[in-house]
Amino acid sequence: MPDLRILIVDDERPARDKLRRLLALQSGVGYVAEARDGVQALALMAQEKFDALFLDVQMPEMDGLTLAQHLPNPAPHIVFVTAYDQFAVQAFDANAIDYLLKPYDEERFQKAMHKLYKQWSLNDSATPSQPPLVIRERNAVVILPVQDVHSVEAADNYVLLHTATTSHMLRQTLAASAQRLGSAFARCHRSYLVRCDQIARFESNGHGDGELCLHSGARLPCSRQYRDAILQAMTQVRG
Repeated sequence: MPDLRILIVDDERPARDKLRRLLALQSGVGYVAEARDGVQALALMAQEKFDALFLDVQMPEMDGLTLAQHLPNPAPHIVFVTAYDQFAVQAFDANAIDYLLKPYDEERFQKAMHKLYKQWSLNDSATPSQPPLVIRERNAVVILPVQDVHSVEAADNYVLLHTATTSHMLRQTLAASAQRLGSAFARCHRSYLVRCDQIARFESNGHGDGELCLHSGARLPCSRQYRDAILQAMTQVRG
């Protein structure tokens, strides 16, 4: 596989210099170019092919979100790099791979590169991955891949997104979460959604209700009204 061709788009030279230094340490990066704004970036992309953009959001002439709407087809992968967390949702609506908040350290940069390498290595014909969930927690933005979520629990006007090891709170209804997460999840209780491929077994309590035992060891209530649909989903997952 050839090395990555990357375009850095940022109106601040120190920011471009930092990215160039970090990219120079990556073994899978071959060519790195720079642009000061979206207009210059589009001009460069009309002349050369790039595999990925490290893209600032707020720039003169044309901002990063606008540039993301005018990329050539097939579009390069995008990693947004910005000091403003309020654009995270819009960034992932633009199919960004990651969202680096300035100032970021080398460890955080490496995580972004790992995501970029992984996405770039996928076959072009593969089904696009589902955009991740963007969660604001205190002064940080958490990027949670949908495939990491094992269950969702209602909590008033919020939901708790449970993974194998952590939980994250998101301001959203359970019904909206079901729509957002898609057919990989099913309702098992009025207060719970479950990822169907994470169900290890159903344990009946003898009255129609029961519990779902997940591969992670977690246990979820399963109401009688959802039992048949859950059992059918388990059968489909197992083929």
